[in-house]
Amino acid sequence: MALTVVVAPDSFKGSLTASRAASAIAGGWLTVRPDDTVVLSPQADGGEGTLDTIEAAVPRAVRRSAGLVTGPDGRPTPGEWLELPGGIAVVELAQASGLPLMQKLDPLGATTRGLGEVIRAALASGATSLVIALGGSASTDGGLGALSALGARPTDATGSPIPDGGGALAALAACDLGELVPPPSGGVTLLTDVTAPLLGPTGAAAIFGPQKGADAALISQLDAALANLAAVIGGDADRPGSGAAGGTAFGFATVWGAQTRPGAEDLAHLTGLGEAIAAADIVLMGEGRFDEQSLGGKVASSILAAAAAGGTVPGIIAGQVAFSPRLGGGGEVYALALSELAGSADEAMRHPETWLREAGARAARELPEQLSRQLPEPPPNV
Repeated sequence: MALTVVVAPDSFKGSLTASRAASAIAGGWLTVRPDDTVVLSPQADGGEGTLDTIEAAVPRAVRRSAGLVTGPDGRPTPGEWLELPGGIAVVELAQASGLPLMQKLDPLGATTRGLGEVIRAALASGATSLVIALGGSASTDGGLGALSALGARPTDATGSPIPDGGGALAALAACDLGELVPPPSGGVTLLTDVTAPLLGPTGAAAIFGPQKGADAALISQLDAALANLAAVIGGDADRPGSGAAGGTAFGFATVWGAQTRPGAEDLAHLTGLGEAIAAADIVLMGEGRFDEQSLGGKVASSILAAAAAGGTVPGIIAGQVAFSPRLGGGGEVYALALSELAGSADEAMRHPETWLREAGARAARELPEQLSRQLPEPPPNV
């Protein structure tokens, strides 16, 4: 029986875009089941690949250059933003200030300044509303680097400017907003991929600091520095999602009055993912590492919800699989790790498309069996 299969991966961070990942998985599937209908729907959640996903989904979207901007470790990097009809500009933090851009991890010194420089370029071009995709940040600076690029002047107790980076927030005593570029008249929307608050054991430093190079001592230092930022500029540090992108969501919500939206949910709606899944037999999601955080407002959580609602069989293909969610009836979701197929995570990252094709082919051999077990028995012949 021919099946309809939706392939809807997120990007494999630092390795492969969502579009290329989707093509590789689909190619592998079709080598085993060439008569199936395979629908490619690459996704994003506000992190890496958000510009690509929106550009592919919105007619007349135009990619614009912001020139060279300050990368998260201070080295220049090309900045880009997306111009949409109606004066909307979309900026992706990961594109200018993302973790893969770091030559060496620097949890105390990494900055979001480049994000602010891209935003400034988009506003200078005449954008009347702004969407900032938050996710994949290299820094834990509360967005102050970006806000400094937009005219904020953070200073210490002596009135001297503080350097960029989350570590410097501990010395923050005042933040002059007199020369801050005003937000666009149409407002600012933040697309976030997490629900974490700014501070505490589930906050920006504690949950996401380790992947940025912070050990327990540095996490404590960064959490205290973020608490000082909140004391100086005000704002709601407990608001869900304020810890997104190292607290960048908190900074922009406090200073610019930006509104927060769930990135995965909004992008799934934009790309028609829910409708595609409802019409499909199987949906394959994917990302670099699948763990419990994947269900905290990221692409996988919205796909699993849509699959449950539509009675569609879900499957996960990831670089590494550290957690397997369960289906509504109690069974485990089909999951396949590239690191196991390739023999190691390093080999999988060296040749991601090769192993994604292999994973797609293996899923085509194994997943239809799971679907057949869910279908009702045919009536007996009379």
